[in-house]
Amino acid sequence: MDRDGAATVGLSRAGPTSEKTASAAVDGHGLVTAWSPGARTLLGYEPVEVVGQPAAGLLADSLPATVATRCAAREGWSGQVAVRHRDGHRVDLSVEAHSLLDADGESHWFLTVTEPEQPGATATETEGAGGEPETATLKQWALDQIPLPMALFDRQALAIALNASMERAVGEPERDLLGVRIGESGHLKGMDDLAEVVERVLRGGETVTREAFMQALGDTRTWLLSLYPVKDPAGHVRAMSLAAVDTTEQFRARRRLSVLNEAGLRIGTTLDLTRTADELAEVATDHLADFVVVDLLDSAVQGQDADAAPPGGLLVFRRAAQRSVLPGCPEAAVPLGATHTYSAGSPPGRALAAGRASRHQIDAETLRWWAADSPERARSIRVHGMHSMMMAPLRARGATLGLAILARHRTADPFGEDDLLLAEELAARAALCVDNARRYSRERAVALALQRSLLPHHAPRQAAVEVASRYLPAQSSAGIGGDWFDVIPLSGARVALVVGDVVGHGIRASATMGRLRGAVRTLADMDLTPDELLTQLDDLVLRLDRENSADDDIDPAEEYASEVGATCLYAVYDPISRHCSAARAGHPPPALATPDGAVDLLDVPAGPPLGVGGLPFEVAEFDLPEGSVLVLYTDGLLETPDRDPDDGYALLREALATPGRPLEETCEAALRSVLPERRTDDAALLLARTRALGSDRVATWDLAADPAVVARARELACAQLSDWNLEDAAFTTELVVSELVTNAIRYGGPPVQLRLIHDTALICEVSDASSTAPHLRRARVFDEGGRGLFIVAQLTERWGTRHTSTGKTIWTEQPLPTPDQPTDGDSPCGVGPDDG
Repeated sequence: MDRDGAATVGLSRAGPTSEKTASAAVDGHGLVTAWSPGARTLLGYEPVEVVGQPAAGLLADSLPATVATRCAAREGWSGQVAVRHRDGHRVDLSVEAHSLLDADGESHWFLTVTEPEQPGATATETEGAGGEPETATLKQWALDQIPLPMALFDRQALAIALNASMERAVGEPERDLLGVRIGESGHLKGMDDLAEVVERVLRGGETVTREAFMQALGDTRTWLLSLYPVKDPAGHVRAMSLAAVDTTEQFRARRRLSVLNEAGLRIGTTLDLTRTADELAEVATDHLADFVVVDLLDSAVQGQDADAAPPGGLLVFRRAAQRSVLPGCPEAAVPLGATHTYSAGSPPGRALAAGRASRHQIDAETLRWWAADSPERARSIRVHGMHSMMMAPLRARGATLGLAILARHRTADPFGEDDLLLAEELAARAALCVDNARRYSRERAVALALQRSLLPHHAPRQAAVEVASRYLPAQSSAGIGGDWFDVIPLSGARVALVVGDVVGHGIRASATMGRLRGAVRTLADMDLTPDELLTQLDDLVLRLDRENSADDDIDPAEEYASEVGATCLYAVYDPISRHCSAARAGHPPPALATPDGAVDLLDVPAGPPLGVGGLPFEVAEFDLPEGSVLVLYTDGLLETPDRDPDDGYALLREALATPGRPLEETCEAALRSVLPERRTDDAALLLARTRALGSDRVATWDLAADPAVVARARELACAQLSDWNLEDAAFTTELVVSELVTNAIRYGGPPVQLRLIHDTALICEVSDASSTAPHLRRARVFDEGGRGLFIVAQLTERWGTRHTSTGKTIWTEQPLPTPDQPTDGDSPCGVGPDDG
């Protein structure tokens, strides 16, 4: 205490009956006013030497400032005080102070002083009058019995004491650790900054918390260490204490969650089966094992249901991935992609049958199992010193997919139960990704096969345009889409060019695309104008959408896919007039590259997408120079999330601006220039170089509406065939011309026109002003007419009716004769021209 009566607050005291109890009185000015015999015995001072002297003169160390505050508030206090004995040595005392007031209200203090228990005191020596242990004894017992490992280090960081829990934690007795500097015993691992931490505690007086590892008895445990300074009452650091909490289970749980979180980011980044298996092997090698292989059941890879216990007892696997901490993966006995077998009784076979991960120490019995399946595997285990293995089956959605095998040979510790749990969870997560990749690959293959089966495999026989085309599916997980294109020969040597895009991806989009493509072909055969064809197609899409909306079997997850929508561009080119008409339904406009090198987008009015309904489509008309390249494409060719569409159009123009280049080369150049590296959507491209049929390939005659002109028409036709060196087709052509001209005169209206076209086939067309179309019927035995059109249909390859703005045109197509075909004189029909 000081002159103001300040004193420190402590934790122990003794009753006044103790033999070692001393007492004294101090006034409000800090002067000793009374001194008991016990105090004289304890400290060696006679009353005359201390009474009237400042009490602070007896102190060996200064007191904390907090005592002065308590004294000023006239509050009692207790605590340990360091006092100087008369002979000069230091004595640590337990002091209890009681505040007293005299008649004038001045403060006086009555002090009870007790010498603290010595370390060697027995229970009997430290018991009070009531037989209860002294506080100091209880403190020592509590320190010895505390379940947390604790150690005490001096200012040189040398161990001076540790409790029983610390002895158990490190597996060594106290005597072997005393005097050893912290960290030098070899038990403490993972604290690279230990020297800095000790400096902060002993010199800076800080409390520092660190996570570290302590190894004992072959087991490595994780501990949360708290290193804190031990201070005297004056606040000076006298030592350093260490308390440890075992956090091994929490550390393992955090590590497991961390690895699983990382696995969720690294495994399944693509829907590629082999890549997914390799990602599993890579994560397992980084965090768990020295050597990892992933074997998938060959039946699962082929898309079949896997049997974990095949009748023959041999499981056929395909090596999907393998990773090692050693360069080149020298432990592998099976190359990537190769098939191999495990017997049902081997460790992999039993793990697969049980459906649970298993852990194995490599011993003689285990080696015999491996050697029975493959001597190469057993030799690799011995050569590389593998000592511990785990087998983790890959199972997802009730299907067994394969097995992951993990081994250690560079890591000294064998696999533990926590490692087994982690391997099982990794395998479970990876199995879902593998199954997703497997299902996606199978669905993609089916959709791609369907898509390709619905697209044209080769250009149809026609002479109007030269064609080059490409279809490229998306590379993303979206799968196959509904992009399509088609080239449809029409009557009169014309050709229809069409390109479309169905909303969505997958098998449903491909199937819808097939239905729309079939509908376009059917509507094209009716010789509808582009706007009329798109109107009919729009109605079909609306009907399909209503059908899908009423389908109760659609999975809710596929609800968006059930909405049918599409875009389409339809163009018709006539090589005789070099005229092109086009209409589009929400589709990108076509481009035209002319022989002079110019490339422009054609101004075709943008109609609504198919499936909107109720809105009209407009036709644009163009005259195209011979040798022009008409370019039709889907939006997947030009539009990407990271590129402006205008940049895509600029690249397309640049690729097309080389006149005279072969069309296939132009097609490849366009794809190389325009397509992005990563395609997120399908892309279809159709190039058509226009041709023209000259006047030497077309003959046209205007005929009077008189039955007598039929014979003249036959003569004109035969003369033209002679000029074209097609005399072998004369007989059939006479029959066709006779019948069609007769019908036009009899049932149609003037003007009547006859046209012959020498194309890939011989085309005969008769036009009149009537809009009434003839129909084919079979005449009865006694009917006088009705056989003419039936005969025409038998003698020609194709025939039909095309409505025009001024009436109609009846047309037929005859294949050009070859040396192997019979001549008209050998025709088996046995009938002649019907002049009406």
